[in-house]
Amino acid sequence: MERTPIPVLTVPTAPYEDQRPTGGGGLRRPTGLFESQRNYLPNFVQSLLSSVDLRDRQGCTMVVGSDGRYFSKTAIEIVVQMAAANGIGRLVIGQNGILSTPAVSCIIRKIKAAGGIILTASHSPGGPGGEFGVKFEVANGGPAPDMVSDKIYQISKTLEEYAICPDLRVDLSRLGRQEFDLENKFKPFRVEIVDSVDIYLNLLRSIFDFNAIRNLLTGPNQIKIRIDAMNGVMGPYVRRILCDELGAPANSAINCIPLEDFGGQPPDPNLTYATALLEAMRGGEYGFGAAFDADGDRYMILGQNGFFVNASDSLAIIAANLSCIPYFCQMGVRGFGRSMPTSTALDKVAKVMKVPVYETPAGWRYFSNLMDSGRCSLCGEESFGTGSDHLREKDGLWAVLVWLSILAARKQSVEEIVRDHWAKFGRHYYCRFDYEALEPRTAYFIMRDLEALITDKSFSHQQFAVGNNIYSVERTDSFEYIDPVDGTVTKRQGLRIIFSDASRLIFRMSASSHVRATLRIYAESYEKDPSQHNKEPQGHSQHIHK
Repeated sequence: MERTPIPVLTVPTAPYEDQRPTGGGGLRRPTGLFESQRNYLPNFVQSLLSSVDLRDRQGCTMVVGSDGRYFSKTAIEIVVQMAAANGIGRLVIGQNGILSTPAVSCIIRKIKAAGGIILTASHSPGGPGGEFGVKFEVANGGPAPDMVSDKIYQISKTLEEYAICPDLRVDLSRLGRQEFDLENKFKPFRVEIVDSVDIYLNLLRSIFDFNAIRNLLTGPNQIKIRIDAMNGVMGPYVRRILCDELGAPANSAINCIPLEDFGGQPPDPNLTYATALLEAMRGGEYGFGAAFDADGDRYMILGQNGFFVNASDSLAIIAANLSCIPYFCQMGVRGFGRSMPTSTALDKVAKVMKVPVYETPAGWRYFSNLMDSGRCSLCGEESFGTGSDHLREKDGLWAVLVWLSILAARKQSVEEIVRDHWAKFGRHYYCRFDYEALEPRTAYFIMRDLEALITDKSFSHQQFAVGNNIYSVERTDSFEYIDPVDGTVTKRQGLRIIFSDASRLIFRMSASSHVRATLRIYAESYEKDPSQHNKEPQGHSQHIHK
């Protein structure tokens, strides 16, 4: 029986002025906005698809995944219907729409797709009263560069219509290929539903010594671990990789069912929200703990008794122990990257290893060029994101497997490894203070006045006495980044006060919200003396913050 071709419709629409992607081709808004504003999602998806040149778009393959949050299923259906109508030849989608951000990056690179669309708002709350987001990955498997984000925004401001196949229905639960004949299209539109974990798991197998990790988790000197997926996308990955593949007991993994509202908690892996994990670790029963955010690109590490490893230290410790990972023994280490607000702990390791450090603006997209050009092997940010050139996204589970590999090789506890690192390289006390929900004009004037103050000649070489410490200003600037690959200049990325002892104060506006502004203040204080390594970070760092 011959199938009736599915109609392709062109629907008139009116543009929205507020669809500027906030870095990496992503649009994050309250879920209610996507649900209540007419054509809000179709408009952005059309702008995103139209940013790909027509000749590159026709017949190409794209990857689609989500973190499972509320509105994802509806959104995936719209993305599929619009991709078909816009000439995409094939979509590869995770089963039930579930794919972590690292897995999307992995699949794009593996099958040489033209790009990918991820439906996530990262660590923001889910549910009808939460947030929803659409993120665009380009052909290297990384976040869209600023040039692409700008193009999406320009298209969105003049959009008059979008193309869609409203009658096209895909069964997201059924693995395998589904084909659809479309009106006026020569070739059928194909959708492939793939196992959410398989391709990503195969990549991890090629990077790590799974036998060494398995022995750590199941052997005679095994450690007990506790992993919190925070009811986000990582549940299936944790169960399949850490439990089934590497032998951790099933009860090691908690909150592993992806929920539309993440169980009512923000899926943010930090000491504020991963409280169930923190309490379990404080009991002393577990030697290693970790939590992941909604889409699986951020992570947190805890040691026995709740010993917290800050993200900047984690990055530096990983860098110092890359010889524990077969991938780096084989590929070598070419350079390190960190976002400017991330502590300079990584720089101390790089100096000893004699490899360059690239200091970039905040945003993973700035690392992609460095990795594509072979300059950078490992990179990270203070906001709990770490990754390497195996992908072009930060990768939470990869970071956890690195830590387990280090524990297996060194046969020490998390706390011993961290304290040994401090003894060798010194400790970087580090704090971030967030001032949220500021009125944007107020935030602008704060930053403007602050820049005028610290860049005035009279400010340089000033000394500030706080308690027993004297901080001498060595230099101040408004951070700008010149990409060493293509020469692109990115200006006004934060104000820096750098002191003569390498302590730093950084002031930066964050663009994660579209209505209110967030001012972040980062305080970093370096301490070489091991007898001074036992203080609380906030007490130590806020000396230079007063």
